[in-house]
Amino acid sequence: MSPNNPALPPSALRAFLEKESAGGILLMAAAALAMILANSTLSDAYFAVMQYETGPVLSEKLGPMTVHLWINDGLMAIFFLLVGLEIKREFVDGRLATWSQRRLPMVAAAGGMIVPALVYLAVTAGTPGVASGWAIPAATDIAFAIGVLALLGNRAPTSLKLFLVTVAIVDDMGAVTIIALFYTDTINLAALVASGAVLAIMFGLNRGGVKRLDIYLLLALTAWFAMLLSGVHATIAGVLAAMTIPIEKTPGTPDSITSPLHRLEHGLHSWVAFLIVPLFGFANAGVNIGGLTAEEIFSPMPVGIALGLFVGKQIGIFGIVVLAVKTGFASKLRGATWLQIYAVSILCGIGFTMSLFIGGLAFAGNALFIEEAKIGTLMGSIASAIVGYAILRWAPPHPAYARTEAETAEEIQADGDVADMSEGRPA
Repeated sequence: MSPNNPALPPSALRAFLEKESAGGILLMAAAALAMILANSTLSDAYFAVMQYETGPVLSEKLGPMTVHLWINDGLMAIFFLLVGLEIKREFVDGRLATWSQRRLPMVAAAGGMIVPALVYLAVTAGTPGVASGWAIPAATDIAFAIGVLALLGNRAPTSLKLFLVTVAIVDDMGAVTIIALFYTDTINLAALVASGAVLAIMFGLNRGGVKRLDIYLLLALTAWFAMLLSGVHATIAGVLAAMTIPIEKTPGTPDSITSPLHRLEHGLHSWVAFLIVPLFGFANAGVNIGGLTAEEIFSPMPVGIALGLFVGKQIGIFGIVVLAVKTGFASKLRGATWLQIYAVSILCGIGFTMSLFIGGLAFAGNALFIEEAKIGTLMGSIASAIVGYAILRWAPPHPAYARTEAETAEEIQADGDVADMSEGRPA
């Protein structure tokens, strides 16, 4: 590697997978702890802490800021900033840089969002007031899913991990778009214009060659506040701000330390993976099951979410992959059997973080529906995790692609031809 292009070790892909794996396992633990507390003698204390008012009133719509609001509207903006950075990196200089690389994960993600939404709407048809939850089962939790894959070691081929990551990133793009378009009630046009003006300034700085991250972060905070006042969910500002951060292409090498986007992504990743996302899971996964009747737990809405995640995801993603391969639109994943691809399609049904987030937006102000949405998300995500893990655990490896854990680690470290996840190019 040229001394003029220093790198941030280890490679972006290996660091990403390692942190997402560990973060996903920590997220599972945080969610489990929240469920235990919410159903124990400490239940009142748990919910009191989440609703503790810290002030000030930043938005009349939100009212006094509580611990829960700071996590969901404040810290999650940082999560979405990281999501935006990952999306930009992949599209500019990563596994989604060309249309040939984007085809399979894009159509798979589209199927994995449309079919779960249709399953939800079919199950909840005729149930008043729940149609707005259609997007809840459309999301995939990348940290949780990669965490499950991490438990499998080398039983999951690298191509499956790359496929899961790219599908989840495209899925995140869809989720962000849905939040912006469908979960915004009233808009303060002046605040929205102000946020847009700040983002335009950031874009101008990028075009002007400015690379100082402190300037971009200060402006991003301003854009977040204006977006909060506008009525559009403030986390959208995180994604849009990420699109303005300058990036230096580093094809075939790990990330450059002179690239602002790469430096910010590396700087944020540990905080997001090990603090923000687990904290979000802890704040949002707690459901007092004792406070719900069996009729409420198994009502159409939570059942629709659970089936959308567990059934809809696997049908949508696996069905699209099979169709794409059979028609020559894309090629089958390299080194993976159809059974393994099917199992990863099931793992994509782990919605958790984004599903819980969208559930809170879809049923804002309706405590019962939010709790039911949490139950549905937990049921669908847990079922997808267990079944997907079990199939991958005992699925025979690809006969021509038996590999050792050391070989897998070496490929990830080298960031080999990460774009080439397939066995061959489509005709």
